[in-house]
Formats: sequence, structure tokens, C-alpha cells
Amino acid sequence: MGSSPTAPIQPVMDTYARYPLELKRGRGVWLWDQQNRRYLDMVAGIAVCTLGHSDPVLRRRLCHQLGRLQHVSNLYRIPEQEALAAAITARSCTDRVFFCNSGAEANEAAIKLARKHGHLVRGIAEPLILSAQASFHGRTLAAVTATGQPKYHQGFEPMVSGFRYFPYNDTAGFETLLAACEAEGPRVAAVLLEPLQGEGGVNPGDPAFFQRVRELCDAHQILLIFDEVQIGVGRSGRWWGYEQLGVEPDALTMAKGLGGGIPIGALAVKAAVDHFRPGDHASTFGGNPFACRAGLTVIEEIERRDLLAKVSANGALLQSLLQELVARHPATLAGERGWGLLRGLVLQEGGVTAPEIVQAAMAEGLLLVPAGPGVVRFVPPLVIKPRQLRKAVKRLEKALHSLA
Repeated sequence: MGSSPTAPIQPVMDTYARYPLELKRGRGVWLWDQQNRRYLDMVAGIAVCTLGHSDPVLRRRLCHQLGRLQHVSNLYRIPEQEALAAAITARSCTDRVFFCNSGAEANEAAIKLARKHGHLVRGIAEPLILSAQASFHGRTLAAVTATGQPKYHQGFEPMVSGFRYFPYNDTAGFETLLAACEAEGPRVAAVLLEPLQGEGGVNPGDPAFFQRVRELCDAHQILLIFDEVQIGVGRSGRWWGYEQLGVEPDALTMAKGLGGGIPIGALAVKAAVDHFRPGDHASTFGGNPFACRAGLTVIEEIERRDLLAKVSANGALLQSLLQELVARHPATLAGERGWGLLRGLVLQEGGVTAPEIVQAAMAEGLLLVPAGPGVVRFVPPLVIKPRQLRKAVKRLEKALHSLA
């Protein structure tokens, strides 16, 4: 029985600071609200809707799958799961895949794998995992502990033990932390890094830094794990963010864009570090036929539509458009950065904030998302066209004028 207050209680828990916008339908890169107003979507469900909204191929394939099987559990072999695992490993440096439902769950699996690696390979009783400041790895307790942003820890202490943090792209800072942790013998099981920090401000990785981390991990038999939840599955213009760096991880996590809007996450590993055995880890819904059909369709359509090449070209166009916008508004905008179709517009300190720009853009029929208070993030569907990118930047400029 619920309580009986004098005022009605909203039945959805208040965990999101939602914008006053209710969307009712979508098609491609466009969304419509309850008043039938149209919005150009540069959010894509926060880098999720790879093929856009209500894609006809995805719709058709998923309807067909629902006519066969949607879920049977991992008690049995699942052909769609095996096919998706084969598709992922064929397009990456990995050999085996564990499926779950989200990026946080994929990172939880990676954290468990790292600890087992520490015990088995390095003989560590209490393994440490090193991650970067300003990182974001999810909201579950271990994943949020791995997240190097104290604001996400507040109110949930004590955090999970066994995590230490270093400055992103700072080789000296990383080497200092690693040396301190290993001063009295093996302690570090894994390093967990985003090839490009998305939530932390759209910060691309430095290839020289990542190369040095790879060298040190090899020298100490430390697992190198890349969190590709936001940048993976084609968003950088390549299948994986690590390809932009020229450094291969031992394991990588993915989610968001893999299912095109259907919840699915995965941990993909090289065979040499596949330490999981039956009973070590599991997921009731992970890798079910419906979600895996979505993942297979996304991968097949990325290739059929040549989206990797288009993302590279459109990413370069968006970069140029944003650079021109920065040049026209130097008092408000400080620069742009990113890869492919994950771009950040960096704001001048002390001025207008990213949430304020996002709100103003909404009034112009443009949906954007902040990456912290000082960066506006662009993560549109990978099917977006050049004319739509130009339209988006024009609408953004109108929003900037409205805030002046």
C-alpha cells in the first residue's frame, strides 16, 4: 500500500533532471513532440540510436525476430548470440564475447575479469584497478567507483575498494601512480581507460600516452581494458576508438550504439585473458535473441550503407562547421574537439553554460546534450546527412544569439 499524501506523487522516481519535453515519434534524425513540433536530433538517445529513429530495416528485422523468439535464457545455445559474437570478434582485436544489457554491466564484467586476472596471473591478494580522472564508467557501485569524478561518488560512500586514479593523457602522472602502487610488489591488476572521454568533456586520447600505458601493462602483465561504450561501434569513423590510437587493448566494453536503441552491452576479450569459467559471471537477459538480432542488424547496416566512411566525412564536416562557429563567437566559444560524430563544443570559462545552450537550442528545434558544464556534445545518429549537420549548426547559432 502506498502512502496517501495531500498532493499526488509522481510514480517515476526523481533520478533525472528532465527537460520539459515529451517526444511522441521519430523518423531518421528527426523527432516530434506532443504538439507536433519537429526537432533535429543531435543526441540519438546519447549515442545510442545508430541508425536513427524508427529505421525500417531494424524495425522489420526485430518484428521478424519477435515472431520467432525473444528470450530463452543462457541455459541453452543462442544462434543469434553466437552470430553477433562472431561479428564483433571479426571486426576487432578480440576473440570472445560476454553479453549483458548496458555499458555499466559490461564494465562490471570487466572489473570482475580484472580482479580474477590479478589473482590468477599476478598473484595479488587485493588487486587494484587504475582509471583516469574525469572518466565515466557507469552508475553501478563498482562502475561508479571506477569513474574518476568525485561528484558521482557523493552520497554513496563507502565506495568499492581497489581503485586509484591518474590524470588522463598524463604519462608522468600514470607512471608515478603505477610505481607507487607496485613499490612493494605486484598490486595492479588492470588499467581501465576510455579511448575518448565522452561524459568527462569529449577528451580524445593521446596516442603517445596510450602507447606508453600499453608498454607498461605488457611489462607488468597488467590487463589493459578500454571502455568503448560511447565511442565504439563506428562513432569515431572506425569500428573502435582504439583504432584511432594505434593501440590494442586486452579487453573492451561496448553498449549504447550496438543495439541501435535496444538494450545490449558486451565485454569482448582476447583469448589469452579470458579467465571466466562457467559460474563466474552471468546475465539473465544478456545476449537474448531479440537484443542480438538488433546488434547484428546494426553491424550489417553500418557496412551495407558504408557508414564508417560517411561518419569520417561527416565528422570532418562537423569539425569544420564548429570551428567556423567558434571563430564567429570567440567570446562564448573556446574551441571544439572529438572524433567522427562524437564532437564537443568547448565553452569559455565563466560565461554561458552547456545546459543553458542546450535549453536555448531546444527552443530552436535542435536537441543537444551537455558533457559537463563547459562542453556541448554532438552525438547524432550515424545516418545523418551533411545538409542536416549544416542545419544543426545554423540552429545552434540562433540559440547563441538568443543568449547574447
